[in-house]
Amino acid sequence: MSKNAFALWQPPSDWQQISCLDCHTGGEPLRIVTSGFPALHGDTVLAQRRDCQQRFDHLRRALMFEPRGHADMYGCIILPPERSDSAFGVLFLHNEGYSTMCGHAMIALAKVAVEAGVVPAAYPITRFKVDAPCGQIQLYAELAPAAQSKSDNNYAVQPQVQRCWFDNVPSFVLAANQQTQVPGIGAVPYQLAYGGAFYAYVEAQAIGLDLDISNHRQIIRYGELIKQQLLAEISVQHPFADDLSLLYGVIFTAPSAKNGVAQRNVCVFADGQLDRSPTGSGVSGLAALLHQQGKLEPGQSIRIESIVGSEFSVVIQSLCNYGPYQAVIPQVAGTAYVTAIQNFVFDPADPVAEGFIFR
Repeated sequence: MSKNAFALWQPPSDWQQISCLDCHTGGEPLRIVTSGFPALHGDTVLAQRRDCQQRFDHLRRALMFEPRGHADMYGCIILPPERSDSAFGVLFLHNEGYSTMCGHAMIALAKVAVEAGVVPAAYPITRFKVDAPCGQIQLYAELAPAAQSKSDNNYAVQPQVQRCWFDNVPSFVLAANQQTQVPGIGAVPYQLAYGGAFYAYVEAQAIGLDLDISNHRQIIRYGELIKQQLLAEISVQHPFADDLSLLYGVIFTAPSAKNGVAQRNVCVFADGQLDRSPTGSGVSGLAALLHQQGKLEPGQSIRIESIVGSEFSVVIQSLCNYGPYQAVIPQVAGTAYVTAIQNFVFDPADPVAEGFIFR
């Protein structure tokens, strides 16, 4: 019998199947659910987010946790658009639940949506909008010119996206120059900012923390300790939506040793997840912080690197008022890559079909 016969295996017709497209942006995974997930109820992304929490959280765990995923897996579900001028909606998944915004996912979605024909390709830059839990996001995909038809502005073959970016929701500083005492660490100075999600920003040097990749275990431990302490002490409040009022993670910052890179961002979010990318929503909040400090002006672009050395660039597009806050509209750019096409099956007799996680 040929070894290739293994490829002929098929699941029984009554097994549930969920198909996904796996990508990464700056090393951070994104598992895009493409089919098989039950339809969600609700007229808004936030309403569908609540419905998923209540009815299908076991499927989130199954797709994010082992044996199909891992403790640091990240994913999203594509939804019908909430607004008439949006291409689609998106719901984000991780090891703890459902986040309010994800910049690395937006960069990957911009690439895949154009290359897969979800949105029509336009040379040289395709523009479209997506509905996220935090609001409407403008996406951009820069296309390679080789595939463009000479006769018109359409593509004769599959377009290839070489770079993506997005305009985020208004991002603002919630609290500057704060300090807390964290058992096992000591005094921790921090700031709070919002970039579609709320983060506490901590200068790593102030607490003696090395942001080298070899020190990832201590980074995760410190991030968890600081987040737990802040959750016990403070509450964050979004000016318009209670569903967005949660402290999502801790971002450690430090100067970068790389020429031309402003700094290193290392984010610990959800249940101890370590972001491999510079964190798109975190970079957005950072832009608000730097602008408040007089270190980043509109039109000025800077590069931020991650723990694995991948980079995002950020520029402040404009300034605005957002409720009681002076806010910025950040534009964040990066590069994404497709890594796999997955078809997950669910054996009803499998005792760990809903997954498990070690942390």
